[in-house]
Amino acid sequence: MASKGKGEPPSGKRSKNGQSAEIAGQLELEGHWRSRLAVPAVAGGFLYLIGAVIISSALSNAPTVGLLQGISPALKGEAHPARSPRADEVIYISHHSFSLIAGSVLSAMSLLALTAVLVLLVRATLFRRPESWRATAPLVVVGGIGFAAVSVGHQIAGAILTHDFAVGGDFGNHAVDYALTSAGVNVALQYVSLLAGLSLTVGMISANLGAMRAGLLTRWMGVVGIFAALLIFLPIGGETLTLVPAFWMAAMGLLYMGRWPGEEPPAWAAGEARPWPTQAEVRARQQAAGAGDAATGEGKDEQPAIENGSVAGATGDLTPSAASGRRRRKRGSRG
Repeated sequence: MASKGKGEPPSGKRSKNGQSAEIAGQLELEGHWRSRLAVPAVAGGFLYLIGAVIISSALSNAPTVGLLQGISPALKGEAHPARSPRADEVIYISHHSFSLIAGSVLSAMSLLALTAVLVLLVRATLFRRPESWRATAPLVVVGGIGFAAVSVGHQIAGAILTHDFAVGGDFGNHAVDYALTSAGVNVALQYVSLLAGLSLTVGMISANLGAMRAGLLTRWMGVVGIFAALLIFLPIGGETLTLVPAFWMAAMGLLYMGRWPGEEPPAWAAGEARPWPTQAEVRARQQAAGAGDAATGEGKDEQPAIENGSVAGATGDLTPSAASGRRRRKRGSRG
């Protein structure tokens, strides 16, 4: 994609508002996709939150095994107990497999919406800053689609494996490990999930950084997006921190909708990079403005002083002469 920093395109044509034909075409394309992705972005935020709540609620009452419960068979001298202390946990997951699959489907839908939102953001950034990292879009696409597919596939595989455990006759430690972790499909999905999650996280962080540098996102919005990328890959903090990715997606929907609170970042309408000033630049501008105001204030103070001085000087020059004239007239009248 050609850079806009070198002037007009070869055709030299310009739109009615003075923009080059290339920029006008890009803005028209962006407007088309922004209108199409605005609602999915907002819906994706809500779906991500709802999916996380469903999965968390389904697992909230799952049986847990404490340290003493875990080592109780060994304390009794049973190296291979007939029933593992974690058998009830596997059976519980089997009974709640529908809720877990439903929550993962909603999360996958939100991840697909997130992928589309990020792709548009990356393309808009590349148009304004061609030097941006071009691997961002492939990372987002591969990571987003892969992570969405793995999230559903993992729950489906888990439902099948835990169901086989629940209806089978083997409740030992080996069967528990097989149902939860050691099955071949579980191992494969864990590796795919790791790679896809890393790809999406790196791509999303790069997309937010590039958009901030191009001026398409405010600084606080870009920082929230980076934090959201980390939380999608490492879902820590429970339902509370789940609000961060959900909020970011909903906020991007408002931005694409043209209903951004306050002034929309000017780089969208300009079709070119409008980087946000750094803190050092802001301080320098403030100092320059303060110095200019001080200089202007001093000039205003000096001007009245000069004017008053000139008036006072004129009055001082005229008053003595007038007084001396009056004295001479008085002396003449006496003579």
